[in-house]
Amino acid sequence: MKCAHTIHDHQGHLGWDRSIEPVLVARSGETIAFSCLDAGNGHYGQESVAADILTAEPGKANPLTGPLYVEGAAPGDALKVTINEFAPSGFGWTAIIPGFGLLADQFAEPRLKLWDYETDISEPAVFNPMARIPLRPFIGTIGVAMDAPGNHTVIPPRRVGGNMDIRDIAAGTTLFLPVEIEGALLSIGDTHAAQGDGEVCGTAIESAMDVSVTVEVMKGAAPKTPHFATPGPISRHLDAAGYEVTTGIGPDLMQAARAAVSNMIELLAKTRNLDPADAYMLCSVCGDLKISEIVDAPNWVVSFYFPRIVFE
Repeated sequence: MKCAHTIHDHQGHLGWDRSIEPVLVARSGETIAFSCLDAGNGHYGQESVAADILTAEPGKANPLTGPLYVEGAAPGDALKVTINEFAPSGFGWTAIIPGFGLLADQFAEPRLKLWDYETDISEPAVFNPMARIPLRPFIGTIGVAMDAPGNHTVIPPRRVGGNMDIRDIAAGTTLFLPVEIEGALLSIGDTHAAQGDGEVCGTAIESAMDVSVTVEVMKGAAPKTPHFATPGPISRHLDAAGYEVTTGIGPDLMQAARAAVSNMIELLAKTRNLDPADAYMLCSVCGDLKISEIVDAPNWVVSFYFPRIVFE
């Protein structure tokens, strides 16, 4: 990566806090490499097993690399962050964590899947002899410090960004973040090799990797919440073989989303002979939740799209 500076993975923090001293100062227009740990803070390795999920410390989840002070950034400005490229580690993990995820009440036992994949992402990652996942690295957590004092957990997304888990914050995407304090204090973490929209089991293919970004200050242009622009198609890597789609219908969007995912897990178990927990993890790393209809009261429609290319 051709970058003016590098922020290493040991130069990081947990939570958003405006009082954290920046580890680097950059000028508007400079390109910076962030070396990011995975969401488990390095807890999992090649020999890890499901029982290790129970020993992970929740307070150390989603570590952030940074913060980066950007000269000239002031409250009311936008920080424009262009994601240039990724250098993936080749190792990742997906987990069902008890008490976490869209269907936590249905999947109470820990389950861990370890992934080895090509660092140039030229080949899909192998889930089992039947299923392979096309890869598209992206940043799960990216944001700037809030004006509110104190330390704020990194788990929920916030108006300044954070743990948004938007799979399209990928190479080529331009992200605009609202600046609330001088210097913005940009931090990045929680890099993923692949994920479906919704990250329904609570984890994606969590994977440490380096990411190169270019930062620019846009004076007086702060959005109310983050927005971004993609450089082109966003799902071409999944589209080629079409999709299986299940639905959830009812007056509550959350319950409809749960029903759509539950129905897909049941369909995959029946038609592909998959263990339901495996189907749940597959849904999280490559399937997409979509609000298909939200105007015909009293019921709304949520759909779940599962790409058939996974089984080809």
